[in-house]
Amino acid sequence: MQAVRVYEHGGPGVLRLEELPTPEPGPGQVRVRVRAAAMNHLDLWVRKGIPGVSFPLPLTLGSDGAGVVDAVGPGVKSAKPGDEVVLNPGVSCGVCAACLRGRDNLCREYGLLGEHRDGTDAEFVLVPEANLVRKPANLSFEEAAAFPLVFLTAWNMLVTHARLRPGEEVLVWGAGSGVGSAAIQIAKAFQARVIAVAGDDWKLERARQLGADETVNHRTQDVLAEVRRLTGRRGVDVVFEHVGQATWDVSVKALARGGRLVTCGATSGPLVQTDVRYLFGRAVSVHGTWVGSKGELFDLLPLVERGVLRPVVDRVFPLSEVREAHSYLEAGQHFGKVVLVP
Repeated sequence: MQAVRVYEHGGPGVLRLEELPTPEPGPGQVRVRVRAAAMNHLDLWVRKGIPGVSFPLPLTLGSDGAGVVDAVGPGVKSAKPGDEVVLNPGVSCGVCAACLRGRDNLCREYGLLGEHRDGTDAEFVLVPEANLVRKPANLSFEEAAAFPLVFLTAWNMLVTHARLRPGEEVLVWGAGSGVGSAAIQIAKAFQARVIAVAGDDWKLERARQLGADETVNHRTQDVLAEVRRLTGRRGVDVVFEHVGQATWDVSVKALARGGRLVTCGATSGPLVQTDVRYLFGRAVSVHGTWVGSKGELFDLLPLVERGVLRPVVDRVFPLSEVREAHSYLEAGQHFGKVVLVP
């Protein structure tokens, strides 16, 4: 089979499309023929490397995927060849206290496809039976591959941690990203008022099409001043943060009293400064998210099947053009998800 492999960290040139033996499923495992694999910024970080973080190289990239069950290993009961499936990206031990409490994303052995074990940028991938989700019939394989990681993360942030309530106001950074476009839709499904931020007017227009009530261009406008104007100087109830260093100070100051900041990333850098007086003086809270539990994916799945939540696919590349796809994603001129097709 063909697979995208990384043997060393660096630019897109380190990506290798090579032939590997087709893996055989072991006990409890399922082999899926990948029909589409969606990209995430995680792919860029794994490829480039992160100081102080080690990855099990060589590694097949890709956390998101959708396809057809091709073979099952001994003991598999819930899947059979021919089933159309979506892959839950997180793999855990399944037997520890965190897993048994339904918080498998807090398992000490938790890892993502394409980061801690071989992923979906291949013609076939092996996953535990527990990582299969039925493919929504209303989605193409490309769309189906584009929703698990970002919608699961955004759901964990807004629903599980922020406990978003109808009528609240939410500031969404990076509205053009996969996780940002998911956050807009989830917030609107909970009847929140959404203020979306991006650096291009065309992205802001797309955000409005997804349901954003207000938009702010961070290149031409003062985001904090706009938030205060749009909320009558009250601030927002929830800040959806995944940019990090470049936006953190504004994110904290944009919160209303009793507000919640939820964060899942640091694309602009991980080191931030916080005046702690903003936290205790305004009784605000900060919640970190690491993807979400397997159960949460089933919570949001009915909304995907009913079309309330819809993954946004920006562009599809053949797997043979994976280097071009990485360069395209890194340039930041996309809205939604970039997808690879074997």
